[in-house]
Amino acid sequence: MSVASATAQAGGLVVFDFDHTLYDGDSGSHLVAWMIKRAWWRRVLALIAAPLLLPLVACLPTRRRGISGFLWIATIGESRPVESLIDAYVVADAAALRARLLPKALEALHRHRVAGDLVVVATGAPPELARAILDFVAHQDLPIVGSLGQRFLRGYVTAEHCHARNKMRMLRDRGYGQVDVAYSDSVADLPLLQAARRPVVVNPKPSRVAFFRKVLPDGTPILNWGCASRGGDRG
Repeated sequence: MSVASATAQAGGLVVFDFDHTLYDGDSGSHLVAWMIKRAWWRRVLALIAAPLLLPLVACLPTRRRGISGFLWIATIGESRPVESLIDAYVVADAAALRARLLPKALEALHRHRVAGDLVVVATGAPPELARAILDFVAHQDLPIVGSLGQRFLRGYVTAEHCHARNKMRMLRDRGYGQVDVAYSDSVADLPLLQAARRPVVVNPKPSRVAFFRKVLPDGTPILNWGCASRGGDRG
């Protein structure tokens, strides 16, 4: 199915996930890895903590804690605000970040905006990071709802994870109502996809395609927008 066939009527609320939907990869993990690699002792701490933190990241109920652990290692002792670190990362890795933006996804996003739809990006990444990356392609005014951090023991942790059911709550808390079209790759975003009048699965893991076909309405588009390792219909 083409991008055009999944376009909502003008004026509807359209929600895009960011990672593996607009961006090829996990943008938050890329940021945290860059911050950890800045110092040898952060790399050592991350290696020591990985056997504990990785299983937490892998499980949906404990994911926020695992992510917080790596984020804390990446920022402990850092006097600069995390927004400043994000700015430095985006400048340092600009070419790679720009290359990870998916042209087909950006085309769909632009199509909705031109049609007059209210387009929102809802992401597990920090909103400042998603905004900085999208600034490369002139979407500076795009509303973004993302995970929020807070100071903890001289570092940062994730206080509010924009993920799974909490993503829907954060959208509602910011005044967004009925979702007309939702785009996401992730099973964790099933609450968002099921809440949408028209869900669109984008770049799912190949092992998840059958699951999405089972739990979402018949005819739900399952598309691949350029993630080579991911599933979905290409075209």
